[in-house]
Order: sequence, then C-alpha cells, then structure tokens
Amino acid sequence: MTILADLRSRTHTWHRPSALAAAGLGVVAVLCVAAMLLDQRTLGGAPIWAKPFKFAVSGALYFATWSWLVSLLPRFRRTASWLTNLLVLIFAAEYVLLVFQAARGHASHFNNATPQDALIYNVMGKMIMGLWAATLVLTVLVMFTKVPDRASFWAVRTGAALSPAGISLGILMTSPTARQLAQWKAGGTPDVVGAHTVGLANGGPGLPILGWSTVAGDLRIPHFAGMHALQALPLLAIALLALASRFPRLRDDVVRARLVLVGAAGYAGLLALLTWQALRAQSIVHPDATTLGAFALLVAAVGLGALAVVRAPGQKAVR
Repeated sequence: MTILADLRSRTHTWHRPSALAAAGLGVVAVLCVAAMLLDQRTLGGAPIWAKPFKFAVSGALYFATWSWLVSLLPRFRRTASWLTNLLVLIFAAEYVLLVFQAARGHASHFNNATPQDALIYNVMGKMIMGLWAATLVLTVLVMFTKVPDRASFWAVRTGAALSPAGISLGILMTSPTARQLAQWKAGGTPDVVGAHTVGLANGGPGLPILGWSTVAGDLRIPHFAGMHALQALPLLAIALLALASRFPRLRDDVVRARLVLVGAAGYAGLLALLTWQALRAQSIVHPDATTLGAFALLVAAVGLGALAVVRAPGQKAVR
C-alpha cells in the first residue's frame, strides 16, 4: 500500500480531537483575515490580527500532522492520544490569551509593560514549555511508527526529530537584550523583555503578513522552519512518490528513502544556516556574501547527494 492510499484509508482513524482542532484553526485563520480587513489597527508596524492568523495557520498544519501520525502508531496509541489531547488544550489556552491581547491592542510576547501583560507572557511561556515536552515525548513514540513506504518511514522520523529542535529555538528569543539589561541596571523596568529581532528593536519593516524583519535578523524564521519540518519532509516523500509515475528510477522505494534522508540532512543544514544568519543580525532578504556562499555549498551538497543516490547502480534496504 502506498503512502497516498495509506493516507486515504487511515483518515477515519485519525486522532479526532487534533483533527477537529486543525479544522477549527483553519476556520479561525479565515476569520483573522476578515478581522484584518475590518480592523485596521497595527502593532509594531504589523496588522494587529496578523499574529493570530499566523498562529492559526501554523497550528492547523501542526495538529493535522499529529492527527495522522497518532493513527500510525502500532503501540502506545493511548498514551500518544492523551498527549495529543494535552497539546490541543495547551495550544487552545495559549491561543485564547494571544487573541485576548490582540483584541486589547497589546503585544502577547515579550510584553512587560504592565503586571497583567507580564503575567500573560509568563503563563504563555510555561505553556510553550509544556507543549515542547509533550511534543518531545510524542516524537519518541513516533520512532515506533510503522509506515510501509520506506521514504515515508524516514520522512516521519526525521521530521519528528527536527520539529522539537525548531520549537526549542524559541528559547533564543526569551533572553533580555543588552539594552533591556542596561535598563535594569540603571534601576528601570523595560516594557519589553526578550526579542525575536536581532540587531534592532522588535517591529519595523517586515515581510507582508509574516512580519519577518527585512532590516535585521529574525529568530522567528528558523523557529518556524524547524517546527514545520514535521510537514515538509513527509510532503517531500509524497512528492517523490507522485513523481514516480514519470521517473522510473523513483519507483524504487529505497531510492526515494535515500533521497528523503538527503533532503532531511539538507533541511537540518538550512535550519542551522537560518539560525546563524539571524544571530548575525542579518535580514533574510539581504544575505551577505558569506551567507550566500554557505547556502550555495549547502545546495551543492544536497544536489550531489541526490545525484549520487539516483545514479547508484544497486540499492540496499535502509531499514
């Protein structure tokens, strides 16, 4: 059974609460678009409802993927189901706080302006720690997942391993900046603690909707990329399977599996490159020669690896 047929046959066994959460967040994302059209307020130069929109889309992808993965588990499914329920509850509670802050015109993250704002940010931080811990345990359980297609087998595992790493990058945003520390040393209390922008204060020019800085480094980029490895790598496996009808070499599931492993290595390299670029206070749209050179080397390595896999005369099982 191919992964495409497996996806269709297993839909009715997907984890229902997370599937409903994914569908609900999809609806919420549409409502956020309407809110952006009706409510013209901005915060830090971005539409006030842009962050709820981004979180809704991200959450929908996240829960749709976990709903599917839980259905694949041959063991520990009850434990995984309970943990996924916990993920849904944590995310829902955090999202309510995020929307509450947006409706008030207040920042939900890094906000230390008032005791209430600081409390909300602190509670959201604790929720993220819980979400990360539950995701990590689920990742371990996913290692027991049986997927008939070898490419999908490795796509699920590598994607699940990279996803907690991407979530962990959020920790880099929580440390006070030098300017904030200086305010504390001077006896003041900064209104903002932590930052996702490196090199400048949060806010300023950014990409449409995404808001990622176009003038400085932005840690949200590797955070987002890493977290969604859980979707990107299985999609790579599905794409390779879809191309197999046109390219006979891809009909060998071992060839596809090795290409997925090359892709996973490249994705990990891209995640490291994006983090390095952001920490150097460099905008994603204005890479310097060093960043471009590193990216070119990464692309070349992935391309050569893929070429070697496709041209290899014989294939052996990779599991």
